[in-house]
Amino acid sequence: MLADFGFGVLVVTFIVALYSVFAAIIGERKQSAQMVESARRAQLLTFPLLSLAAGVLIYLLVNNRFDVSFVYEVTSRSMPTYLKITAWWGGQAGSLLFWAWLLSAFTSAVTLRKWERDREFLPWVIVVSSITLAFFLSMNIFFENPFARFWQVAGNIEPATFQPAGSFAFTPQDGRGLNPLLRHPGMVIHPPMLYLGFVSFVIPFAFAIAALVTGRTDDRWTRLTRRWTLWAWLFLSLGLVLGGRWAYDVLGWGGYWGWDPVEIAAFMPWLTGTAFLHSVMIQEHKGMLKHWNMILIVLTYSLVIFGTFLTRSGVLSSVHAFAQSAIGPMFFGFIGVTFITSLALLIWRWPELQSETEMKSMLSREAFFLLNNLLFLSVLVVCFWGVIFPLISELFTGQKVTFGPPFYERANTPIFGAMMALMGIAPLSAWGKSTLVTLGRAIWKPTIPALFVPVLAYFTGYTNWVALIGFFLVAFVVFVTLYDTFRSARARQHAQNENFFTALARLAGRNRRRYGGYIIHISMMLMAIGIMGIEVFQTQTQGTIAQGQSLQLDGYTIEYKDIAQWPDQAAGVQYTRASVDIYKDGKYLGKLHPRIDFYFDSQQTMTIPGQRSTMKDDLYIILVDWQPVSSIGATFKIYHNPLVNWLWVGSIVFIIGMLFAAWPDKDPSLRPVRVNKRAVEPSAAD
Repeated sequence: MLADFGFGVLVVTFIVALYSVFAAIIGERKQSAQMVESARRAQLLTFPLLSLAAGVLIYLLVNNRFDVSFVYEVTSRSMPTYLKITAWWGGQAGSLLFWAWLLSAFTSAVTLRKWERDREFLPWVIVVSSITLAFFLSMNIFFENPFARFWQVAGNIEPATFQPAGSFAFTPQDGRGLNPLLRHPGMVIHPPMLYLGFVSFVIPFAFAIAALVTGRTDDRWTRLTRRWTLWAWLFLSLGLVLGGRWAYDVLGWGGYWGWDPVEIAAFMPWLTGTAFLHSVMIQEHKGMLKHWNMILIVLTYSLVIFGTFLTRSGVLSSVHAFAQSAIGPMFFGFIGVTFITSLALLIWRWPELQSETEMKSMLSREAFFLLNNLLFLSVLVVCFWGVIFPLISELFTGQKVTFGPPFYERANTPIFGAMMALMGIAPLSAWGKSTLVTLGRAIWKPTIPALFVPVLAYFTGYTNWVALIGFFLVAFVVFVTLYDTFRSARARQHAQNENFFTALARLAGRNRRRYGGYIIHISMMLMAIGIMGIEVFQTQTQGTIAQGQSLQLDGYTIEYKDIAQWPDQAAGVQYTRASVDIYKDGKYLGKLHPRIDFYFDSQQTMTIPGQRSTMKDDLYIILVDWQPVSSIGATFKIYHNPLVNWLWVGSIVFIIGMLFAAWPDKDPSLRPVRVNKRAVEPSAAD
């Protein structure tokens, strides 16, 4: 009965969401404030309803209700309670409900705000968000019901929402358990971060469509959604980073990013979202790039749905993809309808989205921002083509031809290099007009110290020319950021008669977006060091050795000592753990314990590498196979990953920068202070 109740709540929520769509449209057409208010209240009702449905599902998961097929697929008696709860998003049906629940929470938060101003946006924001919500609920109701139960029909066990004729309920003794790869702590928070990023981008898209429908072609919609966009980008970025850390710790191939199709599916909306964050500043500051911003937010929304489609449809082979299901065509149809509708609205309003000013110089800051957008879209084209080409090849040739990491790396590396150069040049350019002379005067000071970095790297053993160029670009961006911050603080110090640190603190506090953006730029450069380290300098070896024997790699000696195996019946796991001694140039560094965990419920294994981490490098050891006879020994795969931990340090700095940029201002009435005909604030990242 409880499962039926949960399904009934989903059906009611679906009807309420559809009602809010039609009530909002009718209220707008008839100019009925009462109908629009009714639509708003209906939308607000979806969150408590879905929270009730989610609560029912969590209860079923925690209490081992294996008569519910979703509970059987993702939990087992041996799993701890916290994993049973997080199994909510560990399977297809539950993750779709989780998506819908988050969306209902975000849309409720938007419609709860005061709507004294901009009331013309309200009905269309409700329409767009409720249509999206209704679509995801329809996936649960008609295709992937998380409350479907098991029924025994003529000796066969089948999941169904309603009891088939001549059947009776069936309850398995235990569940299959969650995929071991999804039991890692990173997977507890990685999917929610991605979903939060995906769902948050629905809000600016809804306001963009509302602006197109109502003809509000000013920048009001971008200002209303500024913080939503920042938080969406933060969540999506965190999701990508956490996914990389999960892959590094669990998948056992010595890396964090394999250009897997579903990794790319989450990366593509991040690309367009990042481009949107940059170009929307130009619209707010100069009244330009209105067409670009509409295109970018429409693309971001479409790519969010496309990414969910790839993850959930099973259309592409991936370590992340779930099993094939009937939801693929429905997702594809929804993407097509929403994209074509958005494109039609954009074409309709195209003449009204003309820029208020013209671009006067190709060396101006707005020109560099536009070039930055083009580079982001170039990476998007490469990624999108790599993802869909297997489908095209299979359609026309009957064979699925896939692109591996070398394709993406060769195509995108020069583009990423150009982006890094722009991150250094753009902050030193002027709004409106800039010349080679003025730009050169600003650039040479941070360039000189940046040149010493690759020289130092060369003499410390990093001789690869691609890496040396990368080290220069990293140093260039960091020194430019510090130099521009320093000169802005000095300008305020002299203008306001403050000491330097007071001037810097007040300058940053009054322009959080700019200086939060600068922190993010520095974090990206720290991450770039880690990326270059593992991509350019990674080495590996593999071998089977007996106890007491060793393997050599880059000055490291890995000596196999012993192996132990024991079951943990309470956790439902059998552990196989090797013990190895690590030496560097003859000096003993300690022990590492790579292991393989076998889960009884799912009959699957998970590889846990042994890692020795420093800021200089990672030694990463995987137990591949073993034999109980000591003379035969064990097989190890060993990776040496230089500089990789700069990636994780940069991720922490990134979070700090993003929180700083998105934190609400104490006094929103503060205005930029202009000194010596130069705006101390805002600047490049405003």
